[in-house]
Amino acid sequence: MKHKAIVLALGAAIVMVTGAAMAAQPDANRVIVKFKAGKAASVEAAVRGAGGNIHRRLDKQRAIAVTLPPQALQGLRNRADVEYIEPDAPRYPSGQVTPYGINSVQAPETWAVGADGTGIKVCVIDSGINANHEDFAGVSMSGYASAGQNWNTDSCGHGTHVAGSIAAVNNNSGVVGVSPGKVSLHIVKVFDGASCGWSYASTLVDAANRCEAAGAKVINMSLGGGGASTTERNAFDSLNSQGVLSIAAAGNDGNSTLSYPASYDSVVSVAAIDSNNAVASFSQYNNQVEIAAPGVGVLSTYPSRDAAMSVGGASFIVSALEGSVQSTASGAMASGGRCTSAGSWAGKVVLCERGDISFADKVANVTAGGGVAAVVYNNVPGGFSGTLGGASSIPGISMSQEDGQALVAGSLGQSANVSTIAETNTSGYAYLDGTSMASPHVAGAAAIIWSADPSATNQQVRDAMNATALDLGTAGRDNYYGNGLVQTFDATEALLGGGGGTDPGPGPDPVGAPAGLTAYNYGKSKGTTQVGLAWSGGAVTVDVLRDGSKIASAISNAGSYTDGLKGRGTATYRVCNAGTSECSATASVNY
Repeated sequence: MKHKAIVLALGAAIVMVTGAAMAAQPDANRVIVKFKAGKAASVEAAVRGAGGNIHRRLDKQRAIAVTLPPQALQGLRNRADVEYIEPDAPRYPSGQVTPYGINSVQAPETWAVGADGTGIKVCVIDSGINANHEDFAGVSMSGYASAGQNWNTDSCGHGTHVAGSIAAVNNNSGVVGVSPGKVSLHIVKVFDGASCGWSYASTLVDAANRCEAAGAKVINMSLGGGGASTTERNAFDSLNSQGVLSIAAAGNDGNSTLSYPASYDSVVSVAAIDSNNAVASFSQYNNQVEIAAPGVGVLSTYPSRDAAMSVGGASFIVSALEGSVQSTASGAMASGGRCTSAGSWAGKVVLCERGDISFADKVANVTAGGGVAAVVYNNVPGGFSGTLGGASSIPGISMSQEDGQALVAGSLGQSANVSTIAETNTSGYAYLDGTSMASPHVAGAAAIIWSADPSATNQQVRDAMNATALDLGTAGRDNYYGNGLVQTFDATEALLGGGGGTDPGPGPDPVGAPAGLTAYNYGKSKGTTQVGLAWSGGAVTVDVLRDGSKIASAISNAGSYTDGLKGRGTATYRVCNAGTSECSATASVNY
């Protein structure tokens, strides 16, 4: 794939992005030196004599944080007044998560060349929005609701979740959307009540007309139903002729029936796939399915939360296990492995990895061991929801694999606060499934693509998405995936004249090899040394290699990975764009 077209069209934006792309990485030569009692002065003098820099003194720990030339490190390690030297491991904010779908649709690659949705208005026809949510701060927003309702509130959460996938801001908190805080939103509320309930074709037509009147170029409809309506069809045909791009969920019945408005020719019908690009079992399949997007286990904004957790001032996205007592608990963090039996956990908040036994048994074992709360973290990437099949006497919550592993590696012994008391009208987050979750990924992608060339027509944007979609399932268009997974960068390039229709098919795009790889020894947990890798750049999926052998294949590129090692030795890592020889430089670590 060529990048030239975007470079030419968005050159001014690239100048601004280049500085960010070259932002400093953690210092690989920064270490902590522990010295013997009374030897601070002699060790500091040795560091300076070796050309090192002293960054921080930790008097209580008899240690200093320094940067040393690699060739001087061994000499310092051999000194009699030095107890040990270890890497000064980097720590990152844990507040914000990039949901897997954002990378799957190539959103970050497109932001990097200046196309981010700025100047495009997306209309969300749904259950309203929690406009005060922290992840909508600064988003330009307007809306409409019938008399007695408020468009800027959301009693069932569906609309807030959908809008977050489109526009959640990049603010070091919560999640990011496909167009992170860049598009403007117009919200038309057609559902209300705790369960969202239902609406009518006539209501939808009125809402769509209001979207067009408000200046929206893209309409997202994460809704639908059986039975075509001539009035509804004519309305969307008219909007299409006026330059509006309408996008809708294909439906969640898991069969071949048609759902409307998605199945009108003038509306883009979106199927749901999971993080492995497999079609969801609930996604409807028919000859109107046009394109696919992530719709399984999608993390996004929500107007309520059923659980909360904080450690050392950092908040984490968690969910209450169904059946958990509604209560609060505080205590030092402890690791229980997979919590297959009761441990000595009196007064502790216990981390349990998912697997081997049921959630109920894990929580029961934590309770029997004196724990005050059980935190079950996933054994595969991402978060999950679960049930206890009964009730518990202590709070039981679920957490993503990434957060759980990070806490085990770096936060054991710290004080943790857990709550399973439900809150409403707050800045919550939730994992949801549905073609309703897939549709906003395409709406956000369309906004980004269009922002690269605001003079383009809705049909040109639609054609670009279809021509460059990542082909999945049966070769060519099929009833399950349509043309395939929407690829925002590729479609933007096609719209600007850099290609389209000649996509080489599945495989990595030449976006540059991963760079700046660092490897850090985070210490041992139950006899296993935890090694944290961090890098920047690379393709949407990457391979991780240790000592020349692949240990992770085609994983989602999150810029980080945690490896576990037994015994002692030195490990050397590389990260490569999946299935290619486009690799980072090596990084080694002792364990």
